[in-house]
Amino acid sequence: MARLRLALSQFDFPVGAVAVNAARIADLAAQARAGGAELVVFPELALSGYPPEDLLLRPSFLAACESELEALAGNIGEMAALVGHPHSEGEVYNAASLLRQGRVERVTHKQVLPNYGVFDDKRYFRPGHATAVVAIAGVQVVLLICEDVWRPEPLMQVAAAGAELVVVINASPWDAAKQAEREAVLKARAAESGCAMAYLNMVGGQDEVVYDGAALLVNGDGSIAARAPAFVDALLWAEFDSSNRSWHPESWPETVDDSHEARLYAALTRGIRDYVGKNGFPGVLLGLSGGIDSALTLALAVDALGPERVTAVMMPTRYTSQLSLDGARDQAQRLGVGYHVLSIEATFQSFVDALNPVFAGKPADATEENLQSRTRGAMLMAVSNKHGQLLLATGNKSEMAVGYATLYGDMCGGYAPLKDVYKTAVYRLARWRNGAGLPAGVPGSWVIPPAVIERAPSAELRDNQTDQDSLPDYGELDAILSRFIEGEQSQAEIIAGGFDASTVHRVVRLVLRNEFKRRQSAPGPRVTTRAFGRERRYPITSGWS
Repeated sequence: MARLRLALSQFDFPVGAVAVNAARIADLAAQARAGGAELVVFPELALSGYPPEDLLLRPSFLAACESELEALAGNIGEMAALVGHPHSEGEVYNAASLLRQGRVERVTHKQVLPNYGVFDDKRYFRPGHATAVVAIAGVQVVLLICEDVWRPEPLMQVAAAGAELVVVINASPWDAAKQAEREAVLKARAAESGCAMAYLNMVGGQDEVVYDGAALLVNGDGSIAARAPAFVDALLWAEFDSSNRSWHPESWPETVDDSHEARLYAALTRGIRDYVGKNGFPGVLLGLSGGIDSALTLALAVDALGPERVTAVMMPTRYTSQLSLDGARDQAQRLGVGYHVLSIEATFQSFVDALNPVFAGKPADATEENLQSRTRGAMLMAVSNKHGQLLLATGNKSEMAVGYATLYGDMCGGYAPLKDVYKTAVYRLARWRNGAGLPAGVPGSWVIPPAVIERAPSAELRDNQTDQDSLPDYGELDAILSRFIEGEQSQAEIIAGGFDASTVHRVVRLVLRNEFKRRQSAPGPRVTTRAFGRERRYPITSGWS
C-alpha cells in the first residue's frame, strides 16, 4: 500500500504575468513542501496564464516561460511539482512539466485540443501523442491536461498498465451547466479505468471568461470525495490511499450557499474584481438610473471592490420619475458609495436646439430618445476620463440580444458585468442578493430597493414609457432567446414549443439585425453556455434569416 500527500493550488495566474506567476508558484510550492506534500499541482498554463492568445506567437514570450520554468525546477527540491506552461520545440504545445530534484523530469503535451466555444487551441498548439505516467511516492500517477480527460482515449492508453491516480490540470471557464458536466465526465473516467481523480482548475476573471476553480477529488469507485468552493483561492490538501484508491481530504473550505444564484453572483463579482484589478483601475463608476439593471450592477461593484472604489451618477431629465430619483439616492446612501446628481436636461435641450435646422419638419421619435442616452454616455465618459475610473455599462443580455440599447449611449463603458445575464436572471439575482445571509422579513435589510425590483422596467426616455411598449414580456422574450441562442433552435422548433409565431419571427429578426451593435459592446463575463462575443460569432452582413 502506498500513500501520497497532495497539495492542489487553486489560484489565479494572470495572463502574461510570467515572472509574477513564477513567483507565486515558487511561494505555493514552498508552502506545500513545508506541509509535507509529495506532489503539488498547478493549473493548466499557470506559468503564462490562460488563455495567452497571440502572446504565444511571440518568441520572447515563449522564451520567458522557458526561462522561468528552468528556474522553478531548481527550487522545488525532493518534492514533485506539476506546472502547466507553453512548451516550444519548433512547434508550440500546451504542456505540463513534472519538476523534481532540481530538474524538469517529464514533459507531457495536451492531446485533445478544443476548438469550440471560447476555446481556440488549434490556432496556437500542436497536439501531443502520448499519455504520461510517473511514479510519485510509490503511486502510479497519470498526468492529463483539461480536454484530455473529456475523451476516454488518453486515459485508456495507460489504464491497463497499472495506473492508480489521474491528476488533471485545467483552465475551464465557468457556466451554469459546467459543474454537473465535469462531475459526470470524471465519474465516467473513474468507472472506465478504476483510477481515482484529482481535478484542479484555474480560478479568476480574464477578460470575457471567468474561471471558478471548484477542484474535485473523485475516488476510484466514482464517488465524490471532496468539492472545493467556486471562485475561492485556496491551497487544498488531501491524502491518496492506493490500497482502495480513495481520498482523504483535509479541512477543505465549505460552500455556504451552492444555489445557482449564489454561484452566478460570485462569478460576476469575481469578473469585476479581476478585470478592474488586473487592468490597474483605481475604481469604477456607473450611471445609476433607478432601474433594476443599474441597481444590481451597483451592488455587484460594491461587493467586488468595496464602496470606497465605487461612484454612482444619477442623470435625470424631465422624464425621470420620483421613484427613480428616490431609489437611486437611497441605494447609494445605503451602500456608502460616492454619489452625484447631474441633470442632463439643459445639455440635452442644447443638442436638440443645435439640431433643429436639420430636424425641422420631422416629428420627435427614437432619435430624441437616443440623444438623451448619448448625452448621459458623454457625461459618464467625461467623469471616467477625469478621475480614471472604469465606466461599467449596465445593459443585460436580453437587451443586447434584440438591440434595445443605444450605441455611444447606455452602451458606453469599458466592462459590462450583466452582458451575459438575461433580464429574468437579473431579477432573480436582485432578490437573492437582498436576502443573502439575512433573516427573512428583516425590515430595512435590502441592498437593492424593493420598489426598484417590483416596478415595471422602463428606460424613461419619454412619458409613461415601459420596456414592454417595444418588447415582449421578459419571461417570454428570454425563453425565446435562450432557445435561439443557447439552444440553437430554429424558428420552427421554437414555435412548435408553444410560442406565438409572429413574436418568434420578430425576436429572431431583432437578434440577427443587431449584431453590429454587439460587435461594438464592452466585454463582460461569460456565464451562460453561449455568450455574445468570442463564443457566438455571427456575420454582421448576412442574407440569412
